[in-house]
Amino acid sequence: MDSQKKWVRLLFVLMLCSIVSAEDRSCKYILKTDSPLVASTPLYIDLEDVNFNTDTQRIALYRLDSAAKSPIPCQLETGHTARLWFMLDTPVSANTEVTYEIAFENARASQSPMTVSIDANTITLGREGKNILSYYTAIHDVPNGVSPLYRRSGFIHPLWSPAGNIMTCIQPPDHYHHYGIWNPWTKTQVEGKEVDFWNLAKGDGTVRFAGVLSTVSGPVYAGYKVRQEHVVLKPHPKVAMNEVSDVRAYAGKVNGKLVWLIDYTSIINDALETPINLDDYRYGGGIGYRATEKWNRDNSAVLTSEGKTRKDADGNCARWCDISGSFGDSNNTSGIVFFSHPANRKHPEPIRLWPPDVNDGNGAIFFNFCPIRIEGWSIEPQKEYTLRYRMIVYDGKIDAKTIEVLWQSYARTPVITRKIN
Repeated sequence: MDSQKKWVRLLFVLMLCSIVSAEDRSCKYILKTDSPLVASTPLYIDLEDVNFNTDTQRIALYRLDSAAKSPIPCQLETGHTARLWFMLDTPVSANTEVTYEIAFENARASQSPMTVSIDANTITLGREGKNILSYYTAIHDVPNGVSPLYRRSGFIHPLWSPAGNIMTCIQPPDHYHHYGIWNPWTKTQVEGKEVDFWNLAKGDGTVRFAGVLSTVSGPVYAGYKVRQEHVVLKPHPKVAMNEVSDVRAYAGKVNGKLVWLIDYTSIINDALETPINLDDYRYGGGIGYRATEKWNRDNSAVLTSEGKTRKDADGNCARWCDISGSFGDSNNTSGIVFFSHPANRKHPEPIRLWPPDVNDGNGAIFFNFCPIRIEGWSIEPQKEYTLRYRMIVYDGKIDAKTIEVLWQSYARTPVITRKIN
């Protein structure tokens, strides 16, 4: 027994010695990648084995092969596993190693160019005075003469390009239930009854904002986590599904131009005691996008990772979809690329995209990554289900080759490991 106790004590001491403490003052990490990375790729270092005190210390990050001696802007994310986030400052070629060093310095105030502001109606993410997006916490009213069933909260609008062009629209007269960027489910079986959370005019159900969980701002990203409720309205209101909507915005540069990188994560769970079936349908859930009313069939373009365009993308699957258009003239163009994460259900994900001749041929753009288009999905009680997307919002043009590299960086985040001396 004494021998066993000695071995336990020795193991405990060895574990303590393996933890990097603040007294060590610094530790090194190596980024290894087998594929090229473009600048402005969000990366993180796992700090699971690092012990520090944020009350008295500040974490500084340095790239050791850089001529610049100043620290790289970085941001600490606490949680189940602490992570130190930063943006890759220069491109990295395939099969390359980059060494970083973390140093522990005296705590001092740091700049927060990525900001969050909250008012009575919205949560707005921004960067140095530029708005990125607003999320509606308040119920948005409808125009005079329109059914009040179309009122709702819990959606993103406006989404701005870095140049300030508004990329979204809400309540278009052809589809009053379209709300910028949003994600309700359509043909849903709840306790033996069909409920439509998407087509609000039916009065079956709706999705609503249900509370702010947290907000964050800092030198690398700004974001929010909110609760949303998928509510059955008949015969009386009942919450069928809970959702955590986790949205985070970064600023970077692609081809020398400022872009927004927006991570959009939806975590849903069944709020009832019986399974909820999300029947297969051509649109619903995932991530939906109603583009600006300024775009039509003549001044916009669509390209998917599989080479499909607006004429033939609908019903196909893709890893990413680029949607772009002009604002007034050909020299003022902006776009948004939607990425589907490989861990998503049915990835590469099925697409719902209005062809040019749909919707009375007016050329309006509606896009949806729809994980239930091909096959339904059963949501079990007391389980969580996650869907992850990234949006790259840009001005001008981004070519398909660059988009593919950006998607690869998103889909296969490089591993950064601690260097053992």
